[in-house]
Amino acid sequence: MSKSSDNPADPFKKALAEATKTMAQDADLNVTYSVDPSGVSGDTMRLPQVSRRMSRDEVLLARGTADALALNLRYHDAKTHSKYVPQGNMARDIYEAMETARCEAMGARDMPGTAGNIDAKIEAEANTMGLGRVTDRAEAPLATCVGYLVRHLATGRELPPCAHNAMNLWRDHIEGLAGGSLDDLSEKLSDQSEFARFARQFISDLGYGDQLGDDPDQMDDEQEDSAEEEDEDDQEPESSGEDDNSEEDADANPEQSQDDQQDQSAAQISMEDSADDEMSEDTELPEGDNPHEDCRLQEVQCPQTSHHQQSLPSKFVQHFDLADRPDFVRGWHPRLLQNYHLPRCFRVLDRLRLLLPRCLLVHHPSDRDHHPADPHTQGQK
Repeated sequence: MSKSSDNPADPFKKALAEATKTMAQDADLNVTYSVDPSGVSGDTMRLPQVSRRMSRDEVLLARGTADALALNLRYHDAKTHSKYVPQGNMARDIYEAMETARCEAMGARDMPGTAGNIDAKIEAEANTMGLGRVTDRAEAPLATCVGYLVRHLATGRELPPCAHNAMNLWRDHIEGLAGGSLDDLSEKLSDQSEFARFARQFISDLGYGDQLGDDPDQMDDEQEDSAEEEDEDDQEPESSGEDDNSEEDADANPEQSQDDQQDQSAAQISMEDSADDEMSEDTELPEGDNPHEDCRLQEVQCPQTSHHQQSLPSKFVQHFDLADRPDFVRGWHPRLLQNYHLPRCFRVLDRLRLLLPRCLLVHHPSDRDHHPADPHTQGQK
């Protein structure tokens, strides 16, 4: 059996804690009372200590602090707040004071009973800061006075005397610089993002625009554009599928693929013509008559092989008239086999084909049964 507490303030503390959880819409909130500064850390809220005497000022301060912190938990979104928060110190202080005033004004509109409690908190804090005695606005924090003015304009309530004194020291200056920004202030309270953009514009009008940093909305647009471009880039690599299709077409139509390889080989041969000057004197071709255009044969195809050297086609040796140029054949054929790579070998063959049309156009007797007669040779016959 638990022992009942004899502290008369405990029932009040318990009731205030339950009311605070309800207002904050957080049933897991842990409410404590401490002499440490009030605030929220994680899921724990610290409220001013209430003594056994339960003086009126202690009760009002505890209620006002609890209401203000609960309204902040209810209406404030930390992610949106951090998105628009300025970088400079003064601009950040003004921004946070305006956000606090917005949450308190929202609570006063939705739950009018909180307005009086928060007034007591504001008065206690203003007295602690000595704002009731200041006569120069330089002695009153600008950010605090901006928060007072926003709350006053948003709720239409008069501020406690100390806070009212400090606000009036800055009011003419503030409204002279940013009076137009304060129009329709009450309509911007419900949307935190809209109010944050309004607060940034208000801070810029006060002359602290250099402390705002980059525009978060513009950065979001740029990130969206970058994301769209990345999506488009991700959708573009469809060419690999086309390459696969081309490979399949090559397998399905080997003759066309062979023709393509032949064209590539011919192009390579034409590009390497400039290297002919480097050939030795032994490889120079003998002088001869230029062949006729109609005597040209198709480009010689380079067979796909892993060897870099290949013997001359046997058919070419059969067609070559050994009686006419035996020394030429004996001088060229082994050198081609031993000293040149395959592309250069076939380039030389092409030169031989052009220089010796007579030998190439006359078929060997053993091939007549297998190859049709050439129309040019028929005409000559």
